[in-house]
Amino acid sequence: MTAIKESSTIQENKQAAFNECPVTYVMERIGGYWKPIILFHLLKGSKRYSELKKSIPAITEKMLIQHLKQLEADGIIIRESKPVVPPYVSYRLSDTGMGLRPVMYAMSKWAVEDSEANGKAIYRSLGEFPTEEAFAGM
Repeated sequence: MTAIKESSTIQENKQAAFNECPVTYVMERIGGYWKPIILFHLLKGSKRYSELKKSIPAITEKMLIQHLKQLEADGIIIRESKPVVPPYVSYRLSDTGMGLRPVMYAMSKWAVEDSEANGKAIYRSLGEFPTEEAFAGM
Protein backbone atom coordinates (compact mmCIF):
# COMPACT_ATOMS: atom_id res chain seq x y z
CA MET A 1 0.00 0.00 0.00
CA THR A 2 1.35 3.40 -0.95
CA ALA A 3 1.93 5.89 1.84
CA ILE A 4 -0.15 9.06 1.72
CA LYS A 5 1.87 12.16 1.08
CA GLU A 6 1.01 14.43 4.01
CA SER A 7 1.64 17.65 2.07
CA SER A 8 -0.54 16.74 -0.91
CA THR A 9 -3.25 19.13 -2.05
CA ILE A 10 -5.89 16.47 -1.50
CA GLN A 11 -4.78 16.02 2.13
CA GLU A 12 -4.75 19.80 2.67
CA ASN A 13 -8.26 20.10 1.20
CA LYS A 14 -9.48 17.19 3.33
CA GLN A 15 -8.00 18.74 6.48
CA ALA A 16 -9.55 22.13 5.64
CA ALA A 17 -12.96 20.50 5.15
CA PHE A 18 -12.53 18.56 8.40
CA ASN A 19 -11.73 21.79 10.29
CA GLU A 20 -14.47 23.91 8.70
CA CYS A 21 -17.42 21.62 7.98
CA PRO A 22 -19.37 19.95 10.80
CA VAL A 23 -20.77 17.29 8.46
CA THR A 24 -17.24 16.36 7.36
CA TYR A 25 -16.24 16.13 11.03
CA VAL A 26 -19.13 13.77 11.79
CA MET A 27 -18.48 11.64 8.72
CA GLU A 28 -14.80 11.36 9.64
CA ARG A 29 -15.75 10.09 13.11
CA ILE A 30 -18.74 7.83 12.39
CA GLY A 31 -18.90 7.69 8.60
CA GLY A 32 -18.64 4.67 6.39
CA TYR A 33 -20.88 1.70 5.99
CA TRP A 34 -20.39 -0.22 9.24
CA LYS A 35 -19.82 2.35 12.01
CA PRO A 36 -23.39 3.71 12.09
CA ILE A 37 -24.74 0.15 12.05
CA ILE A 38 -22.52 -0.82 14.99
CA LEU A 39 -23.64 2.29 16.88
CA PHE A 40 -27.28 1.54 16.09
CA HIS A 41 -26.92 -1.89 17.69
CA LEU A 42 -25.27 -0.38 20.77
CA LEU A 43 -28.18 2.02 21.34
CA LYS A 44 -29.96 -0.50 23.54
CA GLY A 45 -26.96 -1.01 25.79
CA SER A 46 -23.82 -3.02 26.27
CA LYS A 47 -23.17 -5.94 23.92
CA ARG A 48 -20.53 -8.60 23.74
CA TYR A 49 -18.51 -9.05 20.55
CA SER A 50 -20.44 -12.22 19.66
CA GLU A 51 -23.78 -10.41 20.11
CA LEU A 52 -22.66 -7.65 17.77
CA LYS A 53 -21.42 -10.17 15.22
CA LYS A 54 -24.72 -12.04 15.40
CA SER A 55 -26.79 -8.87 15.04
CA ILE A 56 -24.76 -7.75 11.98
CA PRO A 57 -24.26 -11.03 10.09
CA ALA A 58 -23.02 -9.41 6.87
CA ILE A 59 -19.97 -7.82 8.51
CA THR A 60 -16.68 -9.71 8.43
CA GLU A 61 -14.76 -10.28 11.64
CA LYS A 62 -11.90 -8.15 10.33
CA MET A 63 -14.19 -5.18 9.65
CA LEU A 64 -16.01 -5.50 12.97
CA ILE A 65 -12.74 -5.62 14.92
CA GLN A 66 -11.27 -2.74 12.90
CA HIS A 67 -14.29 -0.49 13.38
CA LEU A 68 -14.66 -1.33 17.07
CA LYS A 69 -11.01 -0.32 17.56
CA GLN A 70 -11.54 2.94 15.63
CA LEU A 71 -14.69 3.80 17.56
CA GLU A 72 -12.88 3.06 20.82
CA ALA A 73 -9.87 5.17 19.79
CA ASP A 74 -12.23 8.04 18.92
CA GLY A 75 -13.85 7.77 22.37
CA ILE A 76 -17.27 6.88 20.99
CA ILE A 77 -17.49 3.42 22.54
CA ILE A 78 -15.96 1.85 25.63
CA ARG A 79 -14.46 -1.63 25.59
CA GLU A 80 -14.71 -3.44 28.90
CA SER A 81 -12.87 -6.67 29.49
CA LYS A 82 -13.09 -8.81 32.58
CA PRO A 83 -10.15 -11.01 33.58
CA VAL A 84 -12.02 -14.30 33.55
CA VAL A 85 -11.70 -17.52 31.61
CA PRO A 86 -13.00 -17.47 28.94
CA PRO A 87 -12.38 -13.75 28.37
CA TYR A 88 -15.44 -11.52 28.74
CA VAL A 89 -15.37 -8.41 26.54
CA SER A 90 -18.28 -6.05 26.05
CA TYR A 91 -18.79 -2.77 24.25
CA ARG A 92 -21.03 0.16 25.15
CA LEU A 93 -21.51 3.76 24.12
CA SER A 94 -19.37 6.32 25.94
CA ASP A 95 -20.80 9.70 26.96
CA THR A 96 -19.69 10.97 23.54
CA GLY A 97 -21.42 8.02 21.91
CA MET A 98 -24.56 8.66 23.95
CA GLY A 99 -24.57 12.15 22.46
CA LEU A 100 -25.09 10.48 19.08
CA ARG A 101 -28.33 8.78 20.16
CA PRO A 102 -30.60 11.60 18.89
CA VAL A 103 -28.65 11.63 15.62
CA MET A 104 -29.00 7.86 15.22
CA TYR A 105 -32.68 8.10 16.11
CA ALA A 106 -33.24 10.84 13.51
CA MET A 107 -31.47 8.73 10.87
CA SER A 108 -33.51 5.66 11.82
CA LYS A 109 -36.78 7.60 11.86
CA TRP A 110 -36.03 9.07 8.44
CA ALA A 111 -35.21 5.59 7.08
CA VAL A 112 -38.50 4.16 8.34
CA GLU A 113 -40.55 7.06 6.98
CA ASP A 114 -38.75 7.13 3.63
CA SER A 115 -38.95 3.36 3.21
CA GLU A 116 -42.68 3.41 3.97
CA ALA A 117 -43.16 6.20 1.43
CA ASN A 118 -41.35 4.05 -1.14
CA GLY A 119 -43.33 0.91 -0.26
CA LYS A 120 -40.44 -0.98 1.37
CA ALA A 121 -41.30 -0.58 5.10
CA ILE A 122 -37.98 -1.52 6.69
CA TYR A 123 -37.36 -2.07 10.43
CA ARG A 124 -41.01 -2.31 11.40
CA SER A 125 -40.83 -6.09 11.22
CA LEU A 126 -37.65 -6.30 13.32
CA GLY A 127 -39.27 -4.97 16.45
CA GLU A 128 -35.95 -3.36 17.42
CA PHE A 129 -36.53 0.12 16.08
CA PRO A 130 -35.99 2.43 19.06
CA THR A 131 -38.92 4.55 20.06
CA GLU A 132 -38.78 8.29 20.62
CA GLU A 133 -39.27 7.64 24.35
CA ALA A 134 -35.93 5.82 24.36
CA PHE A 135 -34.30 9.16 23.61
CA ALA A 136 -36.31 11.34 25.98
CA GLY A 137 -34.19 13.65 28.07
CA MET A 138 -31.22 13.50 25.73
